[in-house]
Amino acid sequence: MNEVPPHVTGLAEQRAKARAGRDYAGADALRDKIEAEGWLVRDTGDGFELTPRPPFEVWPTVGSVPEHGAGDRPPGRAGTAGSDTAGSGTAGAGAASSGTADAGAAGSGTAGSGAAGRDAASMDAGRVAEAADPSARPERLGDLDAERVAETEAAPKPEPGGSELVGRSDDHEGHPERTISSQLLWDASLAVSRLDETITPAEPHKPAAAPTVTVGLIVDGWPDDLRDCVRALVARTEAKIIGLDLGNVDGAGAVLEELAEEFPRRVEAWHVAEAPHWRGGTAEWGESRTKLLKLDTSDVHVVMETSTILDGDAITPLVKVLTDDVAAAGWKGVNPGADGHEWHDAEPGEVRGLLGHLFAVRRDAALAVGGFPEGARYYRNADLEFSLTLPGTLVALDRDLPVHQERHRGYHDVDPGYRDRESRRTYDRVLRLLQDT
Repeated sequence: MNEVPPHVTGLAEQRAKARAGRDYAGADALRDKIEAEGWLVRDTGDGFELTPRPPFEVWPTVGSVPEHGAGDRPPGRAGTAGSDTAGSGTAGAGAASSGTADAGAAGSGTAGSGAAGRDAASMDAGRVAEAADPSARPERLGDLDAERVAETEAAPKPEPGGSELVGRSDDHEGHPERTISSQLLWDASLAVSRLDETITPAEPHKPAAAPTVTVGLIVDGWPDDLRDCVRALVARTEAKIIGLDLGNVDGAGAVLEELAEEFPRRVEAWHVAEAPHWRGGTAEWGESRTKLLKLDTSDVHVVMETSTILDGDAITPLVKVLTDDVAAAGWKGVNPGADGHEWHDAEPGEVRGLLGHLFAVRRDAALAVGGFPEGARYYRNADLEFSLTLPGTLVALDRDLPVHQERHRGYHDVDPGYRDRESRRTYDRVLRLLQDT
């Protein structure tokens, strides 16, 4: 393990004093100096910790990560999922600009509708005049019709008589050539009308576009689990993947970076110096989950733990269940008991709560309730709290999904005292929500 140089430790101590004195600008400047020396400083419950700076961009806190969405490239890393998608996004922006220009042109046409109407009226008047005297522009007619018009113009003007006058206006009396010209014009207009009816295609029915999907992963340790989880997602689904690394615990952040480089079109990596709250850091579950939600730009956001491994495409069945009425669909669901103090595993179908092992939520519905519980420092029971805030129906598919769970390290490998204390703290809020509903 690299030994921290004394002068870097001194800078970290100065930063701690600056923070204690609420000199946050000075603390930020000292953080920059520490990073320039090749180290990262992260705040802990009893002070600070210094670690070697990794070869990728690391943001100081979860809150400092810019919420540009999954379409933007994570800063400081070229050639990753962000750069590929950003290229597409840039093209998309260009298309959007083009669309705006088109809209502007349409707008100007509307704004100038009076002038445009006058121009159109003048053009129509010209066409009417031309049609009234077809011999003036014989090239506008077919060759045969033009020849017939020319012959008519050259023919002598006989006196009208007999059937030539039947059903005609007085204006055509004694002018049979005008009658013939009018008939030719009438026949031509009928032919154009019939042609229009024949070749005008019906408006094609555009199939509804499939919703876009992104899986959000909190990366807070257990790098082998992360690797297995992401590889299964890439192999068995079409979903995008956004990982938020909290403090590079046990090198999990470095593994996330490797996966982003291996699957640049599928995996996007963000890193923060904050360690997870359960490890004595300041990065909380609710805040981290909401950040992933806001980094996402897809229609459907999937909450998943790295201990959950897909055996097949378990994402598409969840997405298909979502409708305007169904806000979220998950793998495992639970319902409260009669006393409201205990929750029990539910059969497939409508449920009150979805467990955070794996569930899909309409992103608009999640954003409408402000994201995930901001007071939840730890995952346990926070999934129930989030479920109770969502409007609409929740559905669990359970045994119908091709998925399994490896050792649930977020529960079994966390200090039991911490786990029980934070679980109870969140469950008190769950009970209040149950009483309100």
